[in-house]
Order: sequence, then C-alpha cells, then structure tokens
Amino acid sequence: MTTTWNDDQPIYRQLRERIVGLMLTGVFKEGDPLPSVRQVASDYQINHLTVSKAYQELVDMQLVETRRGMGMYVMPGAQEKLHGIEKEKFLSTELPALITRIKHLGLSVDELCTAIKNTKEDQ
Repeated sequence: MTTTWNDDQPIYRQLRERIVGLMLTGVFKEGDPLPSVRQVASDYQINHLTVSKAYQELVDMQLVETRRGMGMYVMPGAQEKLHGIEKEKFLSTELPALITRIKHLGLSVDELCTAIKNTKEDQ
C-alpha cells in the first residue's frame, strides 16, 4: 500500500488522523481490532515506532485499548466520543478559519447558501 505523507505534520499524527477517520466512518467499529503495529508499518512502509506512537495517542485519547497478547481494540463509545471531539475541533478551529477565508473572498450569505444547496444536490 503506497501512501503519500504530508511534510507539514509528523507521520504518526497523520496516521492517527487516518485511523480516527476510519473510526468515524465506521470502518473500525466498537470492539473491532486494529491492524497490528507490524502490519501497518509494513503496509505503509514506515517505522514500527511511528505506528506505536500513533496507537499510543489513540490509547491516551481513550479510543482504543490494549488487550494483552491480543492487540489493540476500539473501545465502546469511541465513535460517539470522536464525534464530540471532532465537532469541537471544527467549531473552535476550522470554522473560524473558514469564516475568515469567506470574508477575505467577499462571499455573500446568498452565494454560500446557493453553493451549499448545490453541493447537497450533487451528493
């Protein structure tokens, strides 16, 4: 599996974000095992310590748990917790940046509403 990594952010954070995305979309459901550290390191051709660091952050966030001798598993309530975390992140960080960008571009509320409606219809 070939992946392009962004130079703006450490690989372990990018990997963590990918796993979080998979958890949010339901690819990894509550109780599901995560791929082993060695498997992920091999698939993405990255150092196993990088994978371990990403997994440890997920443990620290209380999204996954380590089961001795069995691996890492998605904890019950992880998806709900992630939705809360991601909503807060969007509202506190991404939305203000988006509003600033909208103001700089001089977009009107009507233009935004039309664009949103068109996007919803396309999906």
